[in-house]
Amino acid sequence: MRLKQLIKLILTNISHNKTRTFLTTLGVIVGTATIFLVVAIGKGSEDQVNAQYSRLNVGTIMISAAQRGSVADPLTKDDAAQLMESANIAEAYPVLRGQGDINYTNYSSRSSYQAILPGFQDSNNLVIEQGRALEEEDEEKKSRVAVLGAELAHLLTDGNPSEIVGQSISISGRKFEVIGIFERVGDAGGQGSYDDSAFIAYTVGEKYLLGTRANPTIIVQATGLDTVQAAIDDITFILDETHRIGGSQQFRIFDAGSRLAAAQETARTMSLLLLAVAVVVLIVSGIGIMNVMFVTVKERTKEIGTLKAIGAKRKEILSQFLIEAVIISLVGGVIGVIIGFVTIPMLSYFELPAVASVNGVFLGLVFSVVTGVFFGFYPAYKAADLNPIEALRYE
Repeated sequence: MRLKQLIKLILTNISHNKTRTFLTTLGVIVGTATIFLVVAIGKGSEDQVNAQYSRLNVGTIMISAAQRGSVADPLTKDDAAQLMESANIAEAYPVLRGQGDINYTNYSSRSSYQAILPGFQDSNNLVIEQGRALEEEDEEKKSRVAVLGAELAHLLTDGNPSEIVGQSISISGRKFEVIGIFERVGDAGGQGSYDDSAFIAYTVGEKYLLGTRANPTIIVQATGLDTVQAAIDDITFILDETHRIGGSQQFRIFDAGSRLAAAQETARTMSLLLLAVAVVVLIVSGIGIMNVMFVTVKERTKEIGTLKAIGAKRKEILSQFLIEAVIISLVGGVIGVIIGFVTIPMLSYFELPAVASVNGVFLGLVFSVVTGVFFGFYPAYKAADLNPIEALRYE
């Protein structure tokens, strides 16, 4: 039997049993669409995590008090300078943090403010969107100027942040001139949100806002991702040497890269769990294909006997039923992928990130075809194994 004749016979059999074929294909459609969407959601989640941390230097290490309240021997500005002695540390900056009422005209916000050295901005990828950044001159002259995070500027101006540049705001009752606004950053990797903060010169925060409460946290940049752990070891050693009362145990040493890795791992784990659910759906649909193929073999027993009687070979009978199962699965797979593409824009409406990918199409189609081959083989084998005489006698 030629391949062309074989395909024609298969298509004729499928067209004569449209309802049964559709119900069989439905399981494959659902399974393939689920796999496609699971991969799309996983890719969207990973992209979202990467975008959220894109402005974060994953070589960042933060040193702060291990618990709230006073510690026996707190960090100082000098500790940052001593940490720079490590060959594994590229930069170290002290940061003073406080919380207070920030007011502008009729708008007010209970927000954080951060007193920083100018180099901190480049080190932490803080980019100016409007105005200018803090400069060394501001630090030296103790200038009462501030740069606002994007979200805080938006909040204080009711959505018109450009108007606040050059204007005065008050932070905990002290007046500051707004000289710039940073671009939106997102998560700052354990350092709170830069977007909701006001940034002022370190000496100004120390002198006018925090006073004796001015115990900094220290933000360290390792020389590279491969030296993060070595830098942490050096930090621990230096703190043990310089803080004899309590040592490094009284401080929390946290690297931002571990948080990014944890977020990415969570996204991947969720994708794998959803993918497992999709595979179960396809297995169930595969069992449906197998059952339908068994019924088809029973219904067409006489036809199989006739084909064998006129010379059809065993492998031709096997091929006929196997190709039929594969066609049903492949058609279901293609329809499932199309449904997946159509569904992605709907997911964005529900703020569920999903990105179509070649991997999603490939996995969906491969799983659908494998399902057809795997669950269609045994019924096809049984059909090919029928005795032609017994098949012709079958009622």
